[in-house]
Amino acid sequence: MTIAFITHADCVLHDMGAMHPESPARLRAIDDQLIASGLESCVRRVEAPLAQTEHLARVHSADHIARVRAASPRAGLNHLDPDTAMCPDTLKAALRAAGAAVAATDLVMNGDVQAAFCSVRPPGHHAESDRAMGFCLFNNVAVAAAHALEQHGLERVAIADFDVHHGNGTEEIFEKDERVLMVSTFQHPFYPYSGTEGFSERMVNVPLAAYSGGEQFRAAVEQHWLPALERFKPQMIFISAGFDAHRDDEMAMLRLVEADYAWVTQKLKAVADKYAEGRIVSMLEGGYELHALGRSVATHLKVLGDF
Repeated sequence: MTIAFITHADCVLHDMGAMHPESPARLRAIDDQLIASGLESCVRRVEAPLAQTEHLARVHSADHIARVRAASPRAGLNHLDPDTAMCPDTLKAALRAAGAAVAATDLVMNGDVQAAFCSVRPPGHHAESDRAMGFCLFNNVAVAAAHALEQHGLERVAIADFDVHHGNGTEEIFEKDERVLMVSTFQHPFYPYSGTEGFSERMVNVPLAAYSGGEQFRAAVEQHWLPALERFKPQMIFISAGFDAHRDDEMAMLRLVEADYAWVTQKLKAVADKYAEGRIVSMLEGGYELHALGRSVATHLKVLGDF
């Protein structure tokens, strides 16, 4: 079996302006690196479907879904907050991104592929049940996890988030759901200035100081993530794969490199192999320095697929 690489041309059409870091060029950079690294022939490309309202409603309120749909402009940009805007093509892109999460979960759960990576935008982990924010409209990784629980009947799933920003939306959606473990690292203090209040056995958030590098990141994973995952024994692992903690990414001030992403992917893969029949779905979150993003995703895919 191979790994699925799920994306859609609609995700490139979402455009919040020439100066916005969450740009269409991000997906092009990933595609370019897949070709340059020889991975293009190793993955199974799948077109992301449109998410249905029932998929979104598992993690978002009806009011939130309606507001996002109503905010879609016929022309120009409509800002939902200072960082998050919709152009006429954004709604389609957001539905494709959430749809990719559903399709990836189905492919992995049905045994069609051993793992899946969703190269989609807009990202999702800041979107709360009733609020769009931080470049995110719908919480893609939450949609995926909820689909595994509700459609496929799993009893325990884990979400690992190594984006440089805390996945506040994912935590808010699942903080009271005993079927979900979330483990995360993030720069702190930093946007969205959350993640340090709700540490628990199921919300294992590990803040990292600015200028922390691989040593501190790996210690956080070994001392906090892995014991929590061992206790929880997840039946499937979902990854919020943000690559903006890379040392070349000027969005933030952590100092990870490709070897760190390979290492954490291998650690998560080992847990999935032990408890979850190897089942992993990874969703693209951040990563704004294009060369670093492409290289980091390629490294992540090589480990996921044993290439």
